[in-house]
Amino acid sequence: MQVGYARVSTKDQNLALQHEALTKAGCKKIYEDRVSGANTVRQGLNLALEVLREGDSLIVWKLHRLGRNVKDLMTLVGQLEKQGIHFKSLTDNIDTSTASGRFFFHVMASLAQMERELLIERTQAGLEVARKRGRVGGRKRAMTDSKLAAAKRLLADGVHPKDVAVDLGISVPTLYRWLPATQRT
Repeated sequence: MQVGYARVSTKDQNLALQHEALTKAGCKKIYEDRVSGANTVRQGLNLALEVLREGDSLIVWKLHRLGRNVKDLMTLVGQLEKQGIHFKSLTDNIDTSTASGRFFFHVMASLAQMERELLIERTQAGLEVARKRGRVGGRKRAMTDSKLAAAKRLLADGVHPKDVAVDLGISVPTLYRWLPATQRT
């Protein structure tokens, strides 16, 4: 029997492409998860592993849908191998039922981890360059310098903090965060 496993990282991503490929590959049962690959608790994968028997194959659309690093992939495929279960990755053309397929799996797993690590390095380098240019990530500040000055003036004139917050389009906790009690008078 061929059992398919599909995974997306977020709830709003679509599994249709993976389902179509797995069905076309002959999977009678397809299990799925909508969780990050970093999450070790994947109920869909656990269910797929429970139904697999000796001689069956676990099929994924792409290698990185199964795991995020070489260690996890090697452990999982090693467990499958001990149980006489084969592993196939459709887009990577991996089939561990052959010696060359097992070798290719190890190579591809290492390349997938290297690709992920390089992506992280590039992202970190880009963020560092942006910081050096004065850009800061995240949301824009709700409390600008002009709003801060206006809040101080309004509070000094005796306007109630709730009214100041409404006038400036911020919440009262934001006002209090930016103007601690010592600065409000």
